[in-house]
Amino acid sequence: MTKTWETYEDVARQLLAESRAHFGLAEVQGKQSVQGKRSKATWEIEAKGVDTDTGQIVIIERRRYPKKRLNQEALGGLAWRIHDTGAKGGIMVSPLPLQEGAKKVAAAARVTHVQLNADATPREFTMRFLDQIRVGFADDANLRITEHLTITVQRPGQPDEVIEIVDENNGPAADAAGPS
Repeated sequence: MTKTWETYEDVARQLLAESRAHFGLAEVQGKQSVQGKRSKATWEIEAKGVDTDTGQIVIIERRRYPKKRLNQEALGGLAWRIHDTGAKGGIMVSPLPLQEGAKKVAAAARVTHVQLNADATPREFTMRFLDQIRVGFADDANLRITEHLTITVQRPGQPDEVIEIVDENNGPAADAAGPS
């Protein structure tokens, strides 16, 4: 059985990968080991981003603490890993806002905080980062088409996409754009 924190880590990695352009990342990779340049220690990092412009790594950590805000000690560990590995910066994902001291450490160490709800799933989530909020919402709909259905999909900066669905039992279906 998958543990709650493992699910949180997987969902966070997936959502960061989908939103990578907002963070200036070319890709987001999973858990791996990274060699410290100063300490020569081997660090196991939860996820790694690759900067689009420089190719430098961005260390990604996730902490699913639903009742406790991350403190400066928690961000201090990430700050040292960034320093030791020569990473460009970091991303810390957690359900609650950072404590004041943690915000100061994050700013000094080039760490972006991403707030992701503790019970996030790949389809249902609230993710706050930079100056944005991204929301996933899923609902099952039982539709019965009696004759004709028109769906208009609207995306910012793109023309509307119109999908026509015709019930095969009540009208011509030769030009239907989707299942009935």
